[in-house]
Amino acid sequence: MLGRRGLTRMVLAAVVLAAASASVVWAGTSDGKVKATATADKAGADGKQVVSITLEIDPAYYIYANPVDNANFQPTKTTVTITGNNKPESVKVDYPAGEVMTLKEAGEYKVYKGKVTIKATVQRARGDSGPLEVNVKVYACDKDSCLPPGNIKLTVP
Repeated sequence: MLGRRGLTRMVLAAVVLAAASASVVWAGTSDGKVKATATADKAGADGKQVVSITLEIDPAYYIYANPVDNANFQPTKTTVTITGNNKPESVKVDYPAGEVMTLKEAGEYKVYKGKVTIKATVQRARGDSGPLEVNVKVYACDKDSCLPPGNIKLTVP
């Protein structure tokens, strides 16, 4: 049986899905609780380039880690995607380990709090030196509730 927090999260998830097809006014989304910056090392002769994405999470909130290590929260995990004018040949994202939290109704899961850096290794196409577009999907919660998911878009020269 779900407790109050579990029920609240289920209702919130249903409302978020409904918002995709209805006009809903929110007080804010998760991306408003996370500041993000991205930097890139110089691409190597082999076309590999490391992109570092630093997230600073509002102290009253946490975001779900990747991996979140709980099937109930899998859709809420933080995800990074990187694209460019020329599609990178490959992108390998290395997510840091999250901090374990526990909900009586749902068990253990992992989150990020405070400041966290995510690194991605991009294999650029031959001759590609254009900017990279970084998209970070986040889902922020405080001790009582969760905000609708948000997307943070960054450009790395």
